[in-house]
Amino acid sequence: MNLFDVYPLFDITPVKAEGCYVWDDAGNRYLDLYGGHAVISVGHSHPKYVAQISEQLQQIGFYSNSVKIPQQQELATKLGQLSGCDDYQLFLCNSGAEANENALKLASFTTGRKKVISFKKGFHGRTSAAVAITDNPKIVAPVNETEHAVILPLNDIAAVEQQLKAEDVAAVIVEGIQGIGGIHVPDSAFLEKLSQLCKQYGSLLVLDEIQSGYGRSGKFFAYQYTAVQPDMITMAKGMGNGFPIGGVLISPELKPWHGMLGTTFGGNYLACAAGIAVLDIMAEEQLVTNAEQVGNFLIEKLTAIGGIKEVRGEGLMIGIEFAEEVKPIRQKLLFDEKIFTGVSGAHIIRLLPPLSLTMEQAAYFIEKFEKVLKELAVHSN
Repeated sequence: MNLFDVYPLFDITPVKAEGCYVWDDAGNRYLDLYGGHAVISVGHSHPKYVAQISEQLQQIGFYSNSVKIPQQQELATKLGQLSGCDDYQLFLCNSGAEANENALKLASFTTGRKKVISFKKGFHGRTSAAVAITDNPKIVAPVNETEHAVILPLNDIAAVEQQLKAEDVAAVIVEGIQGIGGIHVPDSAFLEKLSQLCKQYGSLLVLDEIQSGYGRSGKFFAYQYTAVQPDMITMAKGMGNGFPIGGVLISPELKPWHGMLGTTFGGNYLACAAGIAVLDIMAEEQLVTNAEQVGNFLIEKLTAIGGIKEVRGEGLMIGIEFAEEVKPIRQKLLFDEKIFTGVSGAHIIRLLPPLSLTMEQAAYFIEKFEKVLKELAVHSN
């Protein structure tokens, strides 16, 4: 049996990882500035993380949500303390798409409405409702098409208000920082006005922090650079440092709908062990502060490099846009300099390293990045 051909693959087979480094089966060491697509938050194979999951597996690895699982409450308590959202309620699931799907369902149940507003260049997942509100027609199958999805330009508050006035919008969903769309940071004034208008017209505001959350931006959630208080916050990726886990933080003003939300694997013992370990390590090693400091260093250094059209982002969520296509840059970084990076479209290099990235590692990347740009003769603006 063959695997279904979905992804274009680099001819690299990772076999070991530690901290911010990955080794392949030929013994090559790579500096990981992609974090497995923003998933590795506290670093690869962190000893405390490995120990906590191993110890949990020796006790009990899984039982269904028909019984009390104390680790779920421990995770909720620690998440509330570290994020500053301790008055929210937590629903645990398995992935970012599932988190968004459940947030939209809860918004629709709560308001009795059907319509959802999202934004150009946004990405919210590949499940039914999540893909329908994602601005990429190529991944929307006919079965996903719906007249209930409205996709508007980011930061266009007048367009949003025009839609909200009809009072048929269940939810407005926006990424704290757009990831796949190219690292676009919503204007603070836009988010704050958006929150105000949602309250005015009875719609719920959902902050998609799946990629931008869990400390990546230099705040626990990227929206915390503003005064906004969302009705729901969706999470995944860095939440489990590689173990599948997602969640929805739900405002205390929203009541539970028994039997409406559910999950088989969400909040299982192993997922909670991974999530608790991540939060403990983040707190002990002050990784949110580290993301802010190292991210500021990278953005400052990158902004000073010639040949770059624009540098965007916050913390360790950085987009580097070029006028020309970036495929040669990314490949030279990977195969010549042994540095993993990501991309957004054809023109943007995307940095999503573990939050444990050091200043020394960041400086090493800048040195090698400038070397690659010089070798490829990338022109100044």
